Amino acid sequence: MDSNFIPKLVNGYQSPNMAEAHAAVAFQFTVTPDGIDLNVNHEVLKAIFDSGKRSWGDKFRRFQNHMVTTTYPASPASWLAVLVAIVACILAKMDPSLGVIDFIKDHFLPVSLLGEMVTASLSVLIFVTLLWLFIIYMLRYTLKMILSYRGFMYETHGKVSWQTKLWLISLRVFCARHPKLYSYQASLPNLPLPKLKETMERYLRSVKGFLSPEDYGEMERLAEEFQSSIGDRLQRYLQLKWLWSTNYVSDWWEEYVYLRGRSPIMVNSNYYGMDGIAIKPTCFQAARAANVTVALLQFREEIDHEVVKPIMVQKAVPLCSQQYERAFNTTRIPGLETDRLIHHATSNHIVVMSKGRYYKLIIQSNGSLIKPCELEKQYQEILDDPEEHHAERRLAALTAGDRIPWAAARQRFFMDGVNKTSLAAIETAAFVVVLDEEVHEYDIEPLREFLKNQEIPSWVKGDPFAQKDQGDGKLDKYAASLLHGNCYNRWFDKCFNLVVFKNGHIGLNAEHSLADAPIYSHTFEDAVVEDMLHMGYTPEGHTNGESTRVLKAPQRLQWEIPSELEDIIETSYQVAQKLVDDVQIHVRVHNKFGKGAMKKCRISPDGFIQLAMQLAYYRDANRFCLTYESSMTRLYREGRTETVRSCSVESCDFVRTMEDPDSTKEEKLAKFNLAAVKHVQSYRDAMCGKGVDRHIFCLYVVSKYLNLDSPFLKKVLSEPWRLSTSQTPPSQTGKVNVNKNPECLSAGGGFGPVADDGYGVSYIIAGENLIFFHISCKNKTGNTNAIRFGDNIEQALADILALFDKDN
Repeated sequence: MDSNFIPKLVNGYQSPNMAEAHAAVAFQFTVTPDGIDLNVNHEVLKAIFDSGKRSWGDKFRRFQNHMVTTTYPASPASWLAVLVAIVACILAKMDPSLGVIDFIKDHFLPVSLLGEMVTASLSVLIFVTLLWLFIIYMLRYTLKMILSYRGFMYETHGKVSWQTKLWLISLRVFCARHPKLYSYQASLPNLPLPKLKETMERYLRSVKGFLSPEDYGEMERLAEEFQSSIGDRLQRYLQLKWLWSTNYVSDWWEEYVYLRGRSPIMVNSNYYGMDGIAIKPTCFQAARAANVTVALLQFREEIDHEVVKPIMVQKAVPLCSQQYERAFNTTRIPGLETDRLIHHATSNHIVVMSKGRYYKLIIQSNGSLIKPCELEKQYQEILDDPEEHHAERRLAALTAGDRIPWAAARQRFFMDGVNKTSLAAIETAAFVVVLDEEVHEYDIEPLREFLKNQEIPSWVKGDPFAQKDQGDGKLDKYAASLLHGNCYNRWFDKCFNLVVFKNGHIGLNAEHSLADAPIYSHTFEDAVVEDMLHMGYTPEGHTNGESTRVLKAPQRLQWEIPSELEDIIETSYQVAQKLVDDVQIHVRVHNKFGKGAMKKCRISPDGFIQLAMQLAYYRDANRFCLTYESSMTRLYREGRTETVRSCSVESCDFVRTMEDPDSTKEEKLAKFNLAAVKHVQSYRDAMCGKGVDRHIFCLYVVSKYLNLDSPFLKKVLSEPWRLSTSQTPPSQTGKVNVNKNPECLSAGGGFGPVADDGYGVSYIIAGENLIFFHISCKNKTGNTNAIRFGDNIEQALADILALFDKDN
């Protein structure tokens, strides 16, 4: 045997192939003249037993949760209550079934075979079960009707109609029991399908403000031609889909908008989230990675056990929780024509990327999660591994480049051998942890007021609030690293990458097709709060607790990278690098005022900010543009998003008035209030299924299936979104009082620009006096600049606030 093949046992390391071969054998036997010599490996048998026990426990738990969820708003125990009631009536010589029990006994059960007593008992049980199912169906249907009410969305602040009060009482009666994560799913109403005429009217009104009279007249002609020709036919097909499916938009949206895209998903699709604004609780990379990893895995368990509370609007109306199902253990698989999402019910490992190397790390021991202190040692072992990376250093660039080369390479080079095994480890992992070699930091100065009450971690030396350099782009570099890294140190196909920087700050890069930003915002917020407020660290900055178990060492994933594959990786890297070089990211910290001042003006904070961005864009580009604001439709089953067209007739009138030197302050304020009211109305309409863009998108998909061309649909869907915006919810967990612990607030996250000559803006209203704007654009047109646009946003916010009387 070649001496190089001998397992390395120096530092406790054993060759992965040899270790796996040994572990795979639970028992061995040898035939001798004296009989059979049986050698049993008790450790492996115990591992098999624990694995089986855990697997059956998971199946039982899922069955139990399924029963509780299916019967909500009743409960499985309610069957017993119905049985007791029916038996009591029978004993009282009453027939509550009105003859149905006797009918079941006489026509469906063999009396002669089972006997009178058994047949009578079975007929009662069958009737009780049928009655119980009918009651559950009626309760669910009634709850669905109650949840279909949307009048509460349009109530004036401070004024509640008697209809809404009655609705609230009914809702509280039906939702008295503590719901599980998916309890409301079957009772959520279906997304309504708007009438074709109403969508056409809304669309035309949405573009009237910024189109020239000639262009608007042309759009009116195309819309009328569409309605009078193929529009009604497409609408009828769409009505069939609406009747047949739980959501007429979501599956097509996922497939055609996300999975069929052949361009890189890095920057173009994936989005990022940032750490809490607090002074980081530790400077040790391994310790922070361990705490946050365990916190995320605990949240995954809460999702599996369905103990996460459903998100409620106004603490009364549940949102759809369907997207949480794939938040973990999910990977996007590249295809030549379309990608697909693969979700695994469970996973007992994560994959760690460090210095161009990949490691498989088991996260469970004896049926339970490993402790943060145990995981910190594992991470530190990875960081201290002296072995250099090999040709796999830029392997992840395949997930950052175009999809077709990656799909072809996967089919050719990753279908057998060590490449198949190692790729399967990544694709079946719960998520990917990136131990990044870079250092990123918040600038303390603009956050000084919000951090003044934070307890300074003991590891901090000196005064953390000492004056720091400003304008050096710290947050910009931080955000850019999370969005794209160096093009090969993120596995962009994974559900999410937890990025842990060398100095202990963290972030998230998430794949967009499987879940929208609020889902991972909730997930990440929960993990950060657990890490900072509950898990904690030692005074030196290490994780709490002591490790007493001997755990399996991290397994280095092996790869075979032939020269042809190296060329494909290099090509993907060049494509990704060219995209990154063209993207500019800027994070603006607005600390002059926040939602507190906006509410005193009696204006919706979202409306205030959206109108400020309309004014900012006009000053930046000297024109209006089609504006996308993401609104959720999760009031409906399997709902995701709808577009709020923020550039309206009213917003354009307001901007023109603001820029007119002859306009008075009163005129400007009147136009602003009118535009703000219109924006709030449009946002509510989008949430209630009365949007424009998802309906038109589905009509377009139907037209493609029928091979029908429509100049109107082509025109609408080819219009560029030069300003694409989204608001990140500031707090969803309810686990932290943001007024008491403002340092736990996140700076939010962002995404890449949608149009080559436009801006992508994500913002989070992080407190009464703090707003983060994540602004992205591309450099190649030369007409956009993220820092300049940030300046314009701040100036627009100040100019609007100046319209209001400071004393009021």
